[in-house]
Amino acid sequence: MVQAQVPTRLDGRSERSRATRARVVAAASELFVREGYSATSIEALARAAGVGAQTVYYGFGTKKGVLAACLSAAVGDAGLRAVPVLDRLTVHAILAEPDPDLRLFRQVRATADVLGRAAGLLDVARAAAAVDPDLAELWADYDAERRAVLRALVGSLAREGSLRAGLTPTAATDAAAVVLGPETWTALVTHRGWRALEWARWAHRQLAAELLGRLPDDEHP
Repeated sequence: MVQAQVPTRLDGRSERSRATRARVVAAASELFVREGYSATSIEALARAAGVGAQTVYYGFGTKKGVLAACLSAAVGDAGLRAVPVLDRLTVHAILAEPDPDLRLFRQVRATADVLGRAAGLLDVARAAAAVDPDLAELWADYDAERRAVLRALVGSLAREGSLRAGLTPTAATDAAAVVLGPETWTALVTHRGWRALEWARWAHRQLAAELLGRLPDDEHP
């Protein structure tokens, strides 16, 4: 069953708490990307958010908790952590697309939306995970979720016979993970100056060629 988030009415205190949390997340996101994870202290991000350090500790527990909240907000799954990734409405909508080529494009477009918001923070988390075991777990959780979506996408192609002959689902998932990975986005968009639409069209062509064994029928809007 697909689970949807049900909005709730907030009292004044809850609204203030939510606003404070959002202010901390916004300030921390900017500092993490600009200064790096290790160089950003709880005290520094508290000052940037205009709150006390104890407020940050109370609301997030640790700096890792702050980064996790920043990633959740940027990726767009804030409030959906209790919903398994494959039960989320956006994933269901992609997998329900009957045309395999358009299904790939919709996955590319959804990925571009996420990376446009979150690529900088994902770079921070990936770099910090290499030296911090706590963040390695956070990064592994993110990577496991995105690979679960890609396995489901590849599985849908395999079941209907659209997957390129001779390509195993495991190899197809690995290829999709590279093409749609934040590292690829950073290399082409952040460092080389590609526009998001250019990246999306390139990624779509790569996936169509590798997974379907053909170029896209056309460029989707």
